[in-house]
Amino acid sequence: MAEFLSFGEIMLRLKTQGHERYFQSPSFEATFGGGEANVAVALANYGLSAGFVSALPKNDIGESAVRELQRFGVETTHVRRSGERVGIYYLEAGANQRPSKVVYDRAGSSICEAQSGDFDWQKVFDGAKWLHITGITPALSESAADLSLEAVKAAKQAGVTVSCDFNFRGKLWKWGKTAPEVMTDLVRYVDIGIANEEDCQKSLGITVDVDVESGELDTAKYEALSAKVLTEFPNMSVIAITLRESHSADRNGWSACLRDESGFRLSRRYEITDIIDRVGGGDSFASALIYGLNAYQDRQESLEFAVAASCLKHSILGDFNRVSVAEVEHLMGGDASGRVQR
Repeated sequence: MAEFLSFGEIMLRLKTQGHERYFQSPSFEATFGGGEANVAVALANYGLSAGFVSALPKNDIGESAVRELQRFGVETTHVRRSGERVGIYYLEAGANQRPSKVVYDRAGSSICEAQSGDFDWQKVFDGAKWLHITGITPALSESAADLSLEAVKAAKQAGVTVSCDFNFRGKLWKWGKTAPEVMTDLVRYVDIGIANEEDCQKSLGITVDVDVESGELDTAKYEALSAKVLTEFPNMSVIAITLRESHSADRNGWSACLRDESGFRLSRRYEITDIIDRVGGGDSFASALIYGLNAYQDRQESLEFAVAASCLKHSILGDFNRVSVAEVEHLMGGDASGRVQR
């Protein structure tokens, strides 16, 4: 059985060709993606025993999604076959000052309709050591939120480490409760927190004086924000916050910080130009942090691995971060030249 599990939804991703607007041409690039699935694929790429827990319909599209995960070595034993549809998201890639846009078509998907009690968590966590979840699944429906809480409670009872990317998705929180009403209860079962500044504010209701729109970062404010998160949630041993400087759709500054019981750490900063695809960038950070926390003794090294891996993701089309440990460590070692390797 897989040791590193993620729980959530895999979707059909329909992206416009190149940088076209929606329906500028009649063609879309069809692939699969979704926060929790992206994490599972990346962990498998790093050589870890990775599995995905979800619900998908028993039809050709659901089967294609399962086979795509299996192609990367992700175990799919606990993908439950139920419901009628696979969730979809449409992506229009931005350029320069025009931002990328996402349109969701996820209502009524299999995971939205899954209920508490649908999964035998004792079997799911047999042999597992890690569960990763996000704030996306609880935003989908009340039943998905209940199921997410059930999953983290069962993980803690099984002695499994829980990581959570607080991912705030304003377009999804429509079913009644607000994100903080749901996420503050869920995060009390989380060991490793992952977020950006907006996630902390809008998912947990934790604020400091941080301007998310300016494009400039004051790291002292993130030091205060990370301290406040651990104070509010003493069950959490680590909080990692990504620091994105959005100069345009094509050019971002990229770094991160991490706080644990020993203090605050700041990573190297990368200047990312000519971005190919930033969707999945946060998932690539989360998966690489999970790997780093398990592979390295030094927390600073774990953080640097996560930032380097997510830096590389910005050069890769699609949701999945198709990089190896060796490639990430090569960038960590200082080689950012991009020269041809012969």
